[in-house]
Amino acid sequence: MAGSRKRHPAAFKARVALEAAKQTKTVTELAKAYQVHPVQISQWKKQLLDGIETIFRDGRRREREEGQALQAELYEKIGRLNMEIEWLKKRVARCD
Repeated sequence: MAGSRKRHPAAFKARVALEAAKQTKTVTELAKAYQVHPVQISQWKKQLLDGIETIFRDGRRREREEGQALQAELYEKIGRLNMEIEWLKKRVARCD
């Protein structure tokens, strides 16, 4: 007989993972306190420690890079539209 899986909110996972990272209590003690399997706590802790560097990344650099990518895309589109306009001008000139 299979039991249903619990879905924990992100805030709960973060709190448990942070407690595990502090190492004030053992994983077993945390598992009993939060009623979560010790392996799950270890996985959440690993996710926390692996992803923590993204918090301290320079957001301005990412915004600048995204802006430059958007600008390049828009310049490409402008170039295509200018080519179409020139082509249409030539077609209209032939028809006159």
